[in-house]
Amino acid sequence: MIYIFWTCRNIEEAKKIIHGLLDKRWIACASIFPEVESIYRWEGKIEESIETKIILKTRLKHFETIREYIETNCSYEVPEILQVDIAQGATRYMSWVAEETATHKD
Repeated sequence: MIYIFWTCRNIEEAKKIIHGLLDKRWIACASIFPEVESIYRWEGKIEESIETKIILKTRLKHFETIREYIETNCSYEVPEILQVDIAQGATRYMSWVAEETATHKD
């Protein structure tokens, strides 16, 4: 199991993409932090903005497909999409994630 940390412009964009990922069974769940303040350097200037942070729960085998889907459907030129491996967790929860992200090929 992995988490994918992703940041996008706003909650509307997040929900649209999350629903697409759920429909395809590439994720089991998404947690949305509607407003995070980000301070960063972009094109030589320090910027400050309010963004939406998302944690996606899925399997490692779906990472590249999810990354491509987000990059194709989000408004950011360089979206933050980071994989975090989950070494251990509650067995029932991890089993649920596996079941929800299963495809006919599993």
